[in-house]
Amino acid sequence: MSSKKIIATVQAPAAIGPYSQANQFGNMLFTSGQIPLDPTTMEIVAGGVTEQTEQVMKNLFAVLEEAGASASTVVKTTCFIKDMNDFAAFNAVYGKYFPESAPARSCVEVARLPKDVLVEVEAIAFTVSK
Repeated sequence: MSSKKIIATVQAPAAIGPYSQANQFGNMLFTSGQIPLDPTTMEIVAGGVTEQTEQVMKNLFAVLEEAGASASTVVKTTCFIKDMNDFAAFNAVYGKYFPESAPARSCVEVARLPKDVLVEVEAIAFTVSK
């Protein structure tokens, strides 16, 4: 029988609340939303939606890698953006991380995100043996 495994890496920001970076159950991985915090300083990266999305994706992929997942094993993402007018800029960065067989995705505008960031992304993936 499978059991829940907590995934944690110093390559992504530490949790800023009572949650894990990701939970793995069997070969399924569920990440928490990643925001644009520099994992070393725990500060929000400077810049606009482009820079913030780049950091979010780096953080997300660090968590995926720690669990043995990758772009090709992500089946669904949920993306939250502060302003739908930033959708094209967000997509330009996001698309670089999924050049082939992009996952299913929801993207919604929200009133507010933690630490007043501009973007947050979470993922569901399956893992492969490390």
